[in-house]
Amino acid sequence: MRSAPLLVRQALAEFLGSAGLVAVVIGCGVAAQHLSPGDIGLELLENALITGCGLLALILAFGPVSGGHFNPVVTLADRAFGGLTNRQVAVYLPTQFAGGVVGAIAANLMFHLKPLTISSHHRSSGGLWLSEVLATFGLIVLIFGLARTDRAASAPFAVGAYITAAYWWSSSTSFANPMIDVSRTLSNTFAGIAPSSVPMFVLMQLIGGAAAVGVVYVLYPAASAVAADIVVPHPQPEPAMEPV
Repeated sequence: MRSAPLLVRQALAEFLGSAGLVAVVIGCGVAAQHLSPGDIGLELLENALITGCGLLALILAFGPVSGGHFNPVVTLADRAFGGLTNRQVAVYLPTQFAGGVVGAIAANLMFHLKPLTISSHHRSSGGLWLSEVLATFGLIVLIFGLARTDRAASAPFAVGAYITAAYWWSSSTSFANPMIDVSRTLSNTFAGIAPSSVPMFVLMQLIGGAAAVGVVYVLYPAASAVAADIVVPHPQPEPAMEPV
């Protein structure tokens, strides 16, 4: 049987990976509240460990098709280095956000909540915004540093470990992902964020991502040569034919 076009398969991989990531983040947050009520430290530990493991598994599962971005900042950074075409970016971004919405609905339904419950958890302060800049900055530098030094195969494990750690060292618990910001507004649970808090989170993440791209250019001048391996190596579309 003839396989689907590469871009269709990549869109599906980004959709499923994003949906899975949001389901993991929200689902383990709800489960932690049920299992450890009133113990915020233990709830956060459970949330961090499960999110890191879930992200690792999702990158391993879908990364060989799309690269395993599941994050608009990663996608935009990859485009800045030439690892993606404009067409791929135009497909990746909406499928990531659509997958995130589906993941939020699935998590809510698994725990017998309404499919969509708008979060009332306000997260707004200078410390949180700085935290998102730093968390996103570190994530992008890590991903491109691994690819540039021929260690892209270890990226799923390194990214999972980084996010697990960032839950603890960052005051915002390291969202570091605009798709996650938007999706977590749809669940009024431990993992939620109020819609009014999202614009500044997204802005700070974009600033952190842009700063990371600049630093990667300085640290790894030949980073563009391996941008196609972000987050993990995956197929590339055939180059367009030049007109004769």
